[in-house]
Amino acid sequence: MFAAGLLSLPALADVPGRHPAFLHALTDLRDARWNLEHREGDSAARMNEDAAIAEVDRAIEEIRQAAVDDGKNLNVHPREDARLDRPGRLHRSLELLRKARSDASGEEDNPATRGLRHRALEHIDAAIRATEHALHDLERR
Repeated sequence: MFAAGLLSLPALADVPGRHPAFLHALTDLRDARWNLEHREGDSAARMNEDAAIAEVDRAIEEIRQAAVDDGKNLNVHPREDARLDRPGRLHRSLELLRKARSDASGEEDNPATRGLRHRALEHIDAAIRATEHALHDLERR
């Protein structure tokens, strides 16, 4: 009986509110940030990586607020759901950012969170562009 209750905890992450992806987006954004921040190597792409980290931080704040406004429990941390099939932290970050964007861009039924979601998507898009620029900088060397 207790185990059955534990299995349903991820489902509780989406109650109340009908936007099931805010918490998944937060998980992917946090993981993308970690990969951006902990990439070893030279400084060829560091400026773009720093820009991506700043945009991820802004996106996290917007989505956290949207999740709170939507009644989500921020203490629930779903597993990362991006498929990480490319080597390297920048590639992983890019995949996670794209997955976070997909999660956060679903239809939103709560008018109070639409502006927050829109701003978060703008920050995620900027983080994606900065990460792509960082990858390009490394490939040009």
